[in-house]
Amino acid sequence: MKEIEDALLAGDVDLAVHSAKDVPARLPDGLTIAAVPVGEDPRDTLVGSAEPLEALAAGTRVGTSSLRRRSQLLAINPGIEVVPLRGNVDTRLRKLAGGEYESIVLALAGLRRLERDAEAGTPLDIDRFVPAPGQGLLALETRANDAAAGTVSALEDPASRRRLEAERAVVEELDASCYTPVGAHARLDGGQIRLNAFVGMPDGSDWITDRLSATAEDPRGAGRELARRMRAAGAEELLRQAESTLGA
Repeated sequence: MKEIEDALLAGDVDLAVHSAKDVPARLPDGLTIAAVPVGEDPRDTLVGSAEPLEALAAGTRVGTSSLRRRSQLLAINPGIEVVPLRGNVDTRLRKLAGGEYESIVLALAGLRRLERDAEAGTPLDIDRFVPAPGQGLLALETRANDAAAGTVSALEDPASRRRLEAERAVVEELDASCYTPVGAHARLDGGQIRLNAFVGMPDGSDWITDRLSATAEDPRGAGRELARRMRAAGAEELLRQAESTLGA
């Protein structure tokens, strides 16, 4: 990510295409998200098992290296064993097929973009298993006020932009990062934006969730308000504990 942004700032490239969930809440000076195209399904999915997450037997080996996923997996089913899983989607599916895991958690959007829907497994309830902020969305990053920003503006989807702005505002207000167990998801419903978020310990022992509805005209305001409510309920301290546990 940093190498790509350095290339943008240096003028070596004019456009960067990111998975929006990997883009930090605060961009380097001089860069902007010029367009957010129409998004994919933001849900996570449990691959390799037809059983719902809460029905998995004690000791079931479930693969993921995402702290957010680990936290929510153990919050819902503390009896399973969450095992680190790395590599691209093909590598992860190959490890599952090889018997290293009994199930793994992947983003449904990634499977669909690779046309591997048949392996999507059991999508997880988005209200109980909150996706990463920006999951299922692309972020097209350019230099601010550069000609490339205007060129890609035709790819902008206003609904996807509002969703991303709300979710990123939660992360920014909580002073969280992609390395902390935070989920946020927004959906548009007429003139309203409905937002829910999750903060938890990596071992699933403690967590905070909240949701709100607000006008879709101010998605960042909705995200900040939800984050402030969660901070008042102890989310900031919970994140600091999580970072301390991980040696951050």
